[in-house]
Amino acid sequence: MYSKYNTFFKGVADVLPLMIPVVPFGIIFGAIGIELGFGPYVTFATSIIIFSGASQIVIIQLLSAGASSIVAITSSSVVSTRHLLYGAVLNQYLFHLSIYWKIGLSYLLTDQAFAVSNEYFIKNNDNNFKHYHLVGSGLTLWIIWQVTTILGIFLGSIVPEELGLTFTIPLTFLALLVNYLRKIDHLIVIILSGTSSILFFDIPFKAYIIIASMIALFGAAILIKFNKR
Repeated sequence: MYSKYNTFFKGVADVLPLMIPVVPFGIIFGAIGIELGFGPYVTFATSIIIFSGASQIVIIQLLSAGASSIVAITSSSVVSTRHLLYGAVLNQYLFHLSIYWKIGLSYLLTDQAFAVSNEYFIKNNDNNFKHYHLVGSGLTLWIIWQVTTILGIFLGSIVPEELGLTFTIPLTFLALLVNYLRKIDHLIVIILSGTSSILFFDIPFKAYIIIASMIALFGAAILIKFNKR
């Protein structure tokens, strides 16, 4: 028998194993925010407002490097465009919900929450309370992300500047890319994006990230069309 509470705690239980890499990621982000001079309040505010680890790192790194606010926000938004696809996929299961529910769930929709809740929706589409699974998985990640950000902020305030923590930024993104190195088409897009960012690195306003992203997206579209043929 389905119920709101059972479905909610099922979402919590399903997403917990995926929280193992989130803990160090959150701590690293909090520490980097302090390292780059944003202060504890601004650093923590990004975890509340943006709530997207990769996008948060992009925006603070670009701002600290002197990029304009428009470029930083646009680049951060490009990184998060995958959430549009997540929302489109889950809408087939949640179309009956009110706009208020959809807005709330979209805030909690992350990579990990999508992974476990989408699988649950497929297997339990007859559950009228299935959206509580996404609430459970998304809220669990939200709480852990805020707590680990605070821990990172505290760590960043006590680690000597001589040690430095900014080196963890490329390491973090490399860790995110590892899973995509197994397919040739993914590898082509990664190489295309990296090469483009190097070629356009000196353009004004630090807009090389936006241009490299657009070139990579165009290349991905061509590969998808080619694979269909």
